[in-house]
Amino acid sequence: MNFKSSTDKELLEYLNLGNEEAFTEIYNRYWKRLLAIAYNFSKDKTVAQDIVQEIFTRLWVKHAKLNIECLNTYLAAAVKFSVFKLIYRQKRRMEIESENCADELSTLSEDEIDARFIQEYINKVVEFLPENCRLVFKYSRNSGLSITEISLELGISPKTVEGHLTKGLKAIRLNLRNALNLF
Repeated sequence: MNFKSSTDKELLEYLNLGNEEAFTEIYNRYWKRLLAIAYNFSKDKTVAQDIVQEIFTRLWVKHAKLNIECLNTYLAAAVKFSVFKLIYRQKRRMEIESENCADELSTLSEDEIDARFIQEYINKVVEFLPENCRLVFKYSRNSGLSITEISLELGISPKTVEGHLTKGLKAIRLNLRNALNLF
């Protein structure tokens, strides 16, 4: 089947079914435009190419789960969010480096720096939890107290402690999932 004359909507329908030729047509139709958008925001050709490649990789991997109304808008927004994510991560990394001793960070791997970034994000999410939930989480994760010890410390039942801990962990998981999906 010749997809060159197909509309974006038709291509998306075939893509949802896993048609590689439809995906190839989408790629051929949009890669130059997306590369231009990525380059316009990043000012780096290699970064722009990597971002566009990642967008198309995700498009193919998630093809069956996607519900896209307007392909052009979706792809352009995906590129912009990816560039903004990259800029945010670079900025945040520089902030972390300036806050910490440069010698210490120079010995850290990329994974260790990412782990610190995620830990900071979790700490910020915890600060927005309801007071009792936040206290229970901090006693559990930061102080290493058991559910029974937290129950005695706060004067509440162990079931209430479990409920607060579950609520806190669920909020953190949801926030992390949303942040990772966005980025």
